[in-house]
Amino acid sequence: MEKELLRLEHIDKFYGSRQILEDLNLVIHENEFLTLLGPSGCGKTTTLRLIGGFERPDKGRILFDGQDITKLPPERRQVNTVFQKYSLFSNMDVAENIAFGLKIKGKSAAYIRDKIKYALKLVNLDGYEHADVTALSGGQQQRIAIARAVVNEPKVLLLDEPLSALDLKLRQSMQRELVKIKRELGITFVFVTHDQEEALSMSDTVVVMNKGIIQQIGTPEDIYNEPKNAFVADFIGESNILDGIMREDYVVETFGRRFPCMDKGFAKDEPVDVVVRPEDIDIVPVKDGMLTGTVTSITFKGMQYDVIVDFKGFKWLIQTTDSPEVGQRIGIRIVPDGFHIMHKSKYSGLYGDYSSFSEEYDELSDAEYDPEAEEEDAESREESADEE
Repeated sequence: MEKELLRLEHIDKFYGSRQILEDLNLVIHENEFLTLLGPSGCGKTTTLRLIGGFERPDKGRILFDGQDITKLPPERRQVNTVFQKYSLFSNMDVAENIAFGLKIKGKSAAYIRDKIKYALKLVNLDGYEHADVTALSGGQQQRIAIARAVVNEPKVLLLDEPLSALDLKLRQSMQRELVKIKRELGITFVFVTHDQEEALSMSDTVVVMNKGIIQQIGTPEDIYNEPKNAFVADFIGESNILDGIMREDYVVETFGRRFPCMDKGFAKDEPVDVVVRPEDIDIVPVKDGMLTGTVTSITFKGMQYDVIVDFKGFKWLIQTTDSPEVGQRIGIRIVPDGFHIMHKSKYSGLYGDYSSFSEEYDELSDAEYDPEAEEEDAESREESADEE
């Protein structure tokens, strides 16, 4: 782990009577690509503005390299910001935009010229010194904004949803570009986005936020594979989230059946949330299924089909390259590491049922799950098919 660079301690922030951040604690390390991820209004941009010095916390403090910078103005922090709208000066050409901060610092003409050349090479825009910024594409303008920020040699670069205005292919290209730039510069990036794919593909560390509170901090792999609660599981990718009971280590019960899993350390018979990712579910013949259900909706997504399946009223999402038919009875199988077990939280019961995706808008059934009845139903269907 790299050396600690930034620390936010017990941060509260209010706008009027509305609390934006609640007891936020966060450590950011040197040369780390850290992403603040969450829905609109979760407090991620406010956190970025606090680091940049554009806001002050109502409670708590901010340390930079061990020094308290809570009240330090933006211009005295070793931090630069790339804003969502780039904030380029339309009356200046590219070189003048990049040189703006250096001129304010009183740097020599030769120093500024060298820095402009270096920055443009870094963002793959060699020869654009005298280009009109208003004639550039969105991706090129974003690169100029980054170049302007990095010539000031900040220790931390703050990026506030800089890719949100770009189309999909350009956004994906710029994701790769940002990772390359960060690697070449060897500085810390703090990136704000609501796009889970951006966060997972670019970051060393992801901080998931909701309503001003950090829900989970971890690597992209940890966040995706081991979500801490139903909010994280639902926000990061697609998830089927089921009520379950942890009968013992490595055994979870849901839908009236016990399944082997990879989790341990829960209390015996503890109520839990069970997460099953759509891609971890295999469609099999009814006779081979751990559970059986009815296909209610199919959506083609290019590389896969999104299949909604009704299991006794609860709608599951399955992502598969197979294409069953609406109304078809299917079986499913899930390997032990396809189950992810979470403690119950205030978010339990709010996510994970795909009823709204289904073409059936029937009310959820209160009937008990009866595996024998399902098996008998499956057998009768197979017998009917054989007779036909």
